[in-house]
Amino acid sequence: MLRGIRKASSNWLGKVVMAVVMGVLIVSFAVWGIADIFKGFGQSSLATIGKTEISTEQFRQIYTEKLQQLGRSFGRPLTPEQARAFGLDRQVLQQTIAEAALDEEARRMGLAQSQDEAMRQIYSDPNFAGLGGKFDPARFQATIRQFGYTEQRYLAERRRVGLRRQIAGTVSAGAEPPKVLIEALARFQNEQRSIEYVRLDAAQAGTIDPPSPEALAAYFEDRKTQFRAPEYRKLSFVMISPEEIGKWTEVSDEDAKKVFEQRRDQLGTPEKREVSQMFFPNEGEAQAARSRITSGTSFDDVAKERNLNLADVDLGMIAKNAIIDPAIADAAFSLQSGEVSQPVQGRFGVALVKVGKIEPGVTPTYESVAAQVKKEIATERARAKVNEIQNKMEDERSGGANVVEASQKLGLTPITIEAVDRSGRTPDGQPVANIPRGLDVVSQAFNSDIGVDNEPIQFAGGYVWYDVLGITPSRERPLDEVRSQVEAKWREDQISSKLRAKATEMVQKVEQGGSLAAEAAAAGVKVETATGFRRDASLSGVPSAAITAAFRTPKDGVTQTPGTGGSEWIVLRVTDVTVPPVDMASDELKKLKETLQRGLTDEQVAQYVTKIESEIGTSINAAAFAQVTGANN
Repeated sequence: MLRGIRKASSNWLGKVVMAVVMGVLIVSFAVWGIADIFKGFGQSSLATIGKTEISTEQFRQIYTEKLQQLGRSFGRPLTPEQARAFGLDRQVLQQTIAEAALDEEARRMGLAQSQDEAMRQIYSDPNFAGLGGKFDPARFQATIRQFGYTEQRYLAERRRVGLRRQIAGTVSAGAEPPKVLIEALARFQNEQRSIEYVRLDAAQAGTIDPPSPEALAAYFEDRKTQFRAPEYRKLSFVMISPEEIGKWTEVSDEDAKKVFEQRRDQLGTPEKREVSQMFFPNEGEAQAARSRITSGTSFDDVAKERNLNLADVDLGMIAKNAIIDPAIADAAFSLQSGEVSQPVQGRFGVALVKVGKIEPGVTPTYESVAAQVKKEIATERARAKVNEIQNKMEDERSGGANVVEASQKLGLTPITIEAVDRSGRTPDGQPVANIPRGLDVVSQAFNSDIGVDNEPIQFAGGYVWYDVLGITPSRERPLDEVRSQVEAKWREDQISSKLRAKATEMVQKVEQGGSLAAEAAAAGVKVETATGFRRDASLSGVPSAAITAAFRTPKDGVTQTPGTGGSEWIVLRVTDVTVPPVDMASDELKKLKETLQRGLTDEQVAQYVTKIESEIGTSINAAAFAQVTGANN
């Protein structure tokens, strides 16, 4: 919008028009007052939670970023229709409202996080580490700017997140899933079944005579929407990212060796030690405990006597720089294996430190990591280049250039896609090959229009600019245009119908006392087996539908299910059902317990948030929500 205003006011006529427009706005503010514009529940506000208001644009940005993240995870962009079908629009709205409710609760409770703690978290965040492995202010600024944050706004957001976690942690403290639930889910999860089955395919369907012209025409008429041509769009885009620009940057061995020397410790594998720590109220008690340990009492036994959780005492195999307390780290890495330190005055009290197994560190040679170091240097240098190109690109577009013109002027290579549908496929049904994995430029283009000055998409640490160049509307296709597709679909349906009838007959005969082997022989197919599989199994050659059907069928029961596609049907009999004994000490059960505990925690926090929302009041602008998520298109 701002770019459009600048463009419109670039000539004398535009300046006159803009002067009149701004004059009207100023008079409007003078008459009605600026505050009146924001009263009520207009399109500018999407939801209110207590005293917090979520604007339409704010939610649009949150929602777009979430879809981009999911698109990168799936390896293809999500369309607005797919997002709504998955319920992502409602999930993102619920999450946004829940976060706002927790922020309101933190204010109501008078909670706060100190500036020092927030800065400590930022300094230790690996996303902001530079080539030396330490906090890099320039990288910090570039990273938060890429996501649209100022330094103060980002710091405020870190504080809010910290307070939300404090509240959630307090609410869920002590949550423990019942043992009976763990055992029941373990039995359900580990139950195993064995089956014998046969596959019926097109060969068992018999001869399928071609449809008459009248039958094919009637079939097509009933299913016209299935063969409708989708809307296609022609678009162009250009992408810049640190990784791409880094490929153009040559890094000398001299520069790379300097960085290698600075980062020698980080590039190698650091020494790791098995470290345990035990805190005491004072030095005297710590010294007394050490005397007992050196006299033969084990470190763990002393911890148990003091009612300490061994999981909290044991830090595991850990590098020195991963230990938060410098005094504890220095003590741990000055001991020999098996030794216990003298009392150490740490940040959180007096401690004894014990060292178990020691894994020596490995220092790489320059030659072994030269390519990696050069790539990182090139990428780091490219970050600044990205911002420089971004500014130039915006200047070119402000001057009226489209994406292709602006990119060519700056020496960039634009990509033009002649025709693509919402799913990212060309008219021949193939996925578009030259869109980077995870980039949702197609769905963005379908939310835009010809001639619209689109905001760039943030992607891979850089930016993507795009234009919609043309639109081919969706249309009904005549039968002659899709005859081969219609005939193929008709044949597939005929085969599926015949196979289902044959499978039903086969199941009935087996249930009446016949054998699956005899029925298979009569049909000209062989009996196959699959043994000892679980519900989540993925067996080569066995359709997932058959596995699901097996767990819906009792032992010795017979059932049928569609196979792969419409031209295969499966008839199966469950030959064995086994439920292994539950071992509460197994790693699998421990992971199951952790999963249940996370679910229980989430449920408790969700109930707490729901209570907050009902107390402080929540309202949603359905029209604005539909506009952002594309539900009203």
